[in-house]
Amino acid sequence: MAQQLNLLSKGQVITTPLHTEMQRSYLEYAMSVIVGRALPDVRDGLKPVHRRILYAMHELGLTPDRPYRKCARVVGDVLGKYHPHGDQAVYDALVRLVQEFSSRYPLLGGHGNFGSVDNDPPAAMRYTETRLSPVSHEGMLAEIGEETVEFIGNFDNSQQEPTVLPAQLPFLLLNGCAGIAVGMATNIPPHNLGEIVDGLIALIDNPDLTDKKLFELIPGPDFPTGGEIIGHGGIQDAYTSGKGGILLRGVATVEEIPPARGTKRKTAIIVTELPYQVNKAGWIEKVADLVNQGRLQGISDLRDESDRDGMRVVIELKRDAQPQDVLQHLYHQTALQTTFGAILLALVDGQPRQLSLRQILLEFLNFREYTLNRRYSYELGKAENRLNIVTGLLAALSQVDQVIRILRQAADGSTAKMTLCKELELNEIQADAILAMPLRRLTSLEQQNLQQEFNELNGQIISLRRLLEDRRELLKSLKKDLRSLKRKYGDTRRTKISAMSETVIKAEKGKIQTDGNQKSKTPVSEPEAAILEFSHRGYVRRLSPNGKKPKAENSLHENDFILKSELTNTEEDLFILNTGGKVYPLKVGEIPLTTGRSPRGTPLITMLTSTAQANVEGIVNRFVLPEFYETTQMVLLTKQGRIKRLAMEELNNLSRRGITILKLKDDDELSFCEFTTTGQHLILASSGGRLLRFVVNDDQLPMMGRAAMGLQAFRLVKNQQMVGCVTVDKDDQLLLVTQEGYAKRVPASNLRAANRGDLGIQMLKFYNKTDHLAAMVRVNPGSEVALITNRERVIKVSVDTVPVLERDSKGENILQVNRDEQIISVIEVQE
Repeated sequence: MAQQLNLLSKGQVITTPLHTEMQRSYLEYAMSVIVGRALPDVRDGLKPVHRRILYAMHELGLTPDRPYRKCARVVGDVLGKYHPHGDQAVYDALVRLVQEFSSRYPLLGGHGNFGSVDNDPPAAMRYTETRLSPVSHEGMLAEIGEETVEFIGNFDNSQQEPTVLPAQLPFLLLNGCAGIAVGMATNIPPHNLGEIVDGLIALIDNPDLTDKKLFELIPGPDFPTGGEIIGHGGIQDAYTSGKGGILLRGVATVEEIPPARGTKRKTAIIVTELPYQVNKAGWIEKVADLVNQGRLQGISDLRDESDRDGMRVVIELKRDAQPQDVLQHLYHQTALQTTFGAILLALVDGQPRQLSLRQILLEFLNFREYTLNRRYSYELGKAENRLNIVTGLLAALSQVDQVIRILRQAADGSTAKMTLCKELELNEIQADAILAMPLRRLTSLEQQNLQQEFNELNGQIISLRRLLEDRRELLKSLKKDLRSLKRKYGDTRRTKISAMSETVIKAEKGKIQTDGNQKSKTPVSEPEAAILEFSHRGYVRRLSPNGKKPKAENSLHENDFILKSELTNTEEDLFILNTGGKVYPLKVGEIPLTTGRSPRGTPLITMLTSTAQANVEGIVNRFVLPEFYETTQMVLLTKQGRIKRLAMEELNNLSRRGITILKLKDDDELSFCEFTTTGQHLILASSGGRLLRFVVNDDQLPMMGRAAMGLQAFRLVKNQQMVGCVTVDKDDQLLLVTQEGYAKRVPASNLRAANRGDLGIQMLKFYNKTDHLAAMVRVNPGSEVALITNRERVIKVSVDTVPVLERDSKGENILQVNRDEQIISVIEVQE
């Protein structure tokens, strides 16, 4: 019989008090949950499961330019290599990284059903597909192979995994994070990338930046589902102490619904945005329950008209209901108004800490500086090793006869290596490289290539040493990387921030509780109608439609005239677009009302902020949003022929600092801005007299984001540039004017449709080889145009005096220009 193990013998039992063992075991469990599961790292903003998902996908090569791969494959790799937990937990984490309504900047791209804002569950992992998104591939994993971070063994030491990812952006703030640990929790709201980058750069330039200045650059969270933040108190509490309640509302408007046959017009509340993480279907069900219970009065119908283009929940009101009263009840009885409890808690050096906004940004900057030092040290080592080899190869090629003699006389490779090191004063690495050198390296071309590589390596080493030895140069590089990422991935703010105080909110709530049927008496300032007139010399006049209008000619400067006028109101925004591709908003009500004392109006540029004034070199267009701006798009054309179509909705919620809506090359500039709708025709003109017509649709001119540079619109000949861009209908006429004063009219219908990027059709020939097309404008019979020369001469010409000619004609002379004088632009004068 086998001898049994005596577990009770002396030395095999350790006596431990029960309460001590419980304390130790619970503390180990708590720290395991805190560090290994629930809390994000302040450096890359990720929990371990998210970090392992991203790294596993990086190893699988699932970059944004590669095909999607089944989520089941990704989950399998994560489980088998790095994260030995439940597959559903890993898939749930992966799904959240894909959902655009959960993450402000999703780190993964998805193909298939990944759930919805109605809390619909995602499809099973065997059906869905995923890959890395561009922002995570470049901003999170691009430097992973350059020894920027430490690696450790996985759970069974069969693989190596990073302890942190080399994030180039503070994703902890960009996407936020929520997690419940043992005895603590984190709930970090998402933010706007452009604002966070501005804050980081400001802290780099001035580490002692005041909280006030920092909060101006980063005014508050920016949720992926939009909404409206009420008041600044909760934001400031969260940003200064790391904890605060942020009041968040959905976006609702009051509209008149067109009546059905035999019915009267109805008023409805339209909800287009809900607070972050509010389930739309659950919210609609809650509203319906309150109506059925009689706790919510004034609602006659409730329906969801949301589609792929956005959210739209229609709440029809009874005839005697007051919309503002019903809206206040919705705010205070449903999740249309919620409080986001912000807790800025994250792991710093493996320990949980509650941080302020400034501390999170500084921790990230310290980490980024550390990763850049490691990256540049790695690149420097590679460059120095390669330089060592190239130096040896060049030395051998300069004494090739001696090298050949050594090789012929050597008994074996080891002898040849030793002789090379001795006679040519080489090290072993250089000798090995010479022995491995193929015979084609003996050609003169290969020698030139080696010499060029030698020079490039020397320059690279000097640059890397300067970055490593001079912290100022390193910080410049850091700021350059941040600005580049902002240009690529920055977008407009989605969440509005209202200045309404907490006192007003409490007063509204108290009134709702004391008298639910009492009508709201909050005064609402009505916007005033306004006419804006813009002059050629950059003046703007705001006129009242009912007031006395100054005479245009007598009230303007010499050689000035009205370019266009806009009918709007004082609550609308006026947008100023400059040649640098940047647009600045200006409230119409801030423009002084033009009176008899200042009939010329106000210089438009003086209405902008000082920063904007410094950046506005030339104004391309100034406009207010059209009535149906949701279906209207902007077409932007540069001097060198790059074109882009942009949705007008990109201009919503701009700050006074403005935004860039077109990325430009250093030697290019924005020249034209046209407004169009899908299906319209666009005509472009080059200085060589060629015109190109094509239809505006997704095939010819796809919609693009603000960070895009655009597509090539025209095959320009050398030394030519774009001189015109107009949208046309079939009966429109085009006026073509050359620099030397020749002109003609051509019907737009004479130009057949082609494809974007073509060479165009020659529609104007020139009398002199030195002449070029100066401008192409769309004109109407009976109108008048102003010809503007480089000598600041302005000459007005009636369109009817310009003949309508065929495409092969050269036009007629309508202006005799002086010596060294040229027409530089043509503008239709508004009556």
